Amino acid sequence: QVQLAESGGGLVQAGGSLRLSCVASGRTFSSYPMGWFRQAPGKEREFVAAIGWSGGSTIYADSVKGRFTISRDNAKNTMYLQMNSLKPEDTAVYYCAASNYPNTRTYVRANDYHNWGQGTQVTSPQ
Repeated sequence: QVQLAESGGGLVQAGGSLRLSCVASGRTFSSYPMGWFRQAPGKEREFVAAIGWSGGSTIYADSVKGRFTISRDNAKNTMYLQMNSLKPEDTAVYYCAASNYPNTRTYVRANDYHNWGQGTQVTSPQ
């Protein structure tokens, strides 16, 4: 089992930037795919970005492509989400997730992730 803790959320005006962090503990961080999801009020949780175990493969939702960057530092057991050019529609609770599949793939479905953080609020008003 792995424990995940997000940080870095906050209030930022549209067009601004934030960097989210997700620190993992409890098992070898470097061997598993990870991802970011978000959930806005009244909406279902949606995929944002995913990264393979080595950091060499990434995938993004179309809505954030070109604005968000996912990365990981396996030596620090930490994953990041750099968010630039934030829009009001990016407002949501952001969750980090870790898969239990020990392979090099990236996953976009929430069902392929088995460990979740508590979430961090990102608000970008008009």
